[in-house]
Order: sequence, then C-alpha cells, then structure tokens
Amino acid sequence: MALPRRLGNHSKRNRIYKALREVGRFVRTVTLLRYLPEPELRVQITAITNRTEAFHGFATHLMIGGRLIGHNDPDYQERVVKFNEPIANRAIYSTALDITDAADALAAEGHLVDPDDLATVSPLITRTIRRFGDRHVDLTSPKDVVATRLGLAPGALFPTARPV
Repeated sequence: MALPRRLGNHSKRNRIYKALREVGRFVRTVTLLRYLPEPELRVQITAITNRTEAFHGFATHLMIGGRLIGHNDPDYQERVVKFNEPIANRAIYSTALDITDAADALAAEGHLVDPDDLATVSPLITRTIRRFGDRHVDLTSPKDVVATRLGLAPGALFPTARPV
C-alpha cells in the first residue's frame, strides 16, 4: 500500500518513480522498434486494440448516466471498476452462452455450423439489452370509459383578441 501512495504524488525526485518511468520508456521504445518492421505484430496489436475499444464501447453503453460523470474523478473510476465492468462481463458471458445454445440447436437440427462463421459472431451485442428493464405498453382501450365533454361555448377558453 505504501508504494502506490508514494508513486501517486508524481514526485520527480522520488528514485522509484524515476526508475519506473525509465523502464516504461524502455518498454515503449522496444515495442515501437518491433512494431515498425513486423507486420504480424501490427496486425495483432490493431486487433487487440479494436477488441478492447469494442469492450469499452459496450461497457459505456451499459453505464447508467453515460459520460455525464467526470472521467478524472476517482470515485467515478472506482465505480467503473467495481460495478460497470463486471456487469459488462456478465452481459458478455450471458450473450456468449446464448450464441452457444443457438449454435448447438442448429447442429442438433442437422445444420452444419462452421467454426469460422461462428468466430465472426461477437457477444458485444447491445440491441438485445434493455438497460432500463422491460417496458410494456397496453394499447387496448379501456372497457368502461366515461365520455366527458365540457359544456363551454366556443372561444370560452381562448377568447379572440379585442381590437384596441
């Protein structure tokens, strides 16, 4: 617990802070030197970055309040870690189970389920998630409707303007 507190003050004179900053610079430099000449590494990093961004977009979709809460607020960051990301992981898990059940049902009916086709299906589906619960609207008219009518003369509520 003491190390994060010591590093959290961003003291430029702290030797541990300086050492870790230099290690970070070294790792970034080595990664950049590998990234430029290796197309496979670029493809892998791009794919992982896209997957991570898709997860963050999915988690943002689930968050009540969205971007209304400040991002530099430590309480906000704590809530995201404690509540939003586990909810997103549970929703992804549930959707993956539904996709698996659908693929198993297709296979049980004798349809060929191609693993390459199945690999393109993403569990980050937002259109099936109702963030605010189910909404039921009853469009049938009530049976015992009492028809009421005001017995006012036309123009009683909104009289026409009188010339001055």
